[in-house]
Amino acid sequence: MPDERKYEAPSSFEKVFNRMLGTLASWSLGPSYVHKLQVKGRKSGKLYSTAVSLLELNNKTFLVAPRGRTQWARNAEAAGEVTLRRGLTRRYRLRALADSEKPAVLKAYLTNYKGAVGRFFPIPPDAPVEAFSQIAAGYPVFELLPA
Repeated sequence: MPDERKYEAPSSFEKVFNRMLGTLASWSLGPSYVHKLQVKGRKSGKLYSTAVSLLELNNKTFLVAPRGRTQWARNAEAAGEVTLRRGLTRRYRLRALADSEKPAVLKAYLTNYKGAVGRFFPIPPDAPVEAFSQIAAGYPVFELLPA
């Protein structure tokens, strides 16, 4: 499988749904793992937001871009930090995971959120963790650290 994967842009419906889900999350409504991510644009400096699903694994919190190198992921890489809202607003520094660190996180993410993100992964959640090594480069993954 190739290291890079094609970015899959959301449909108009997905954009509206994502906006609504982010608004609900900012009010502490909806699933507890959904947060409204806010990040400054790397070129414009404008504040952008989107709904994201966080993954708790081994006492660490991870942020995964299941669609690939999305604009929010590129902006987050450039800024080195993001703000998450779920009732309260909290800032986090980001640590981008090396491809060798991603397989277990990607497997857990796909297992937990298969219904929402399964179509963005070329392998099933029950594939061995080694299979996720082959696709790791196509998925930005960040560990959230206190700011």
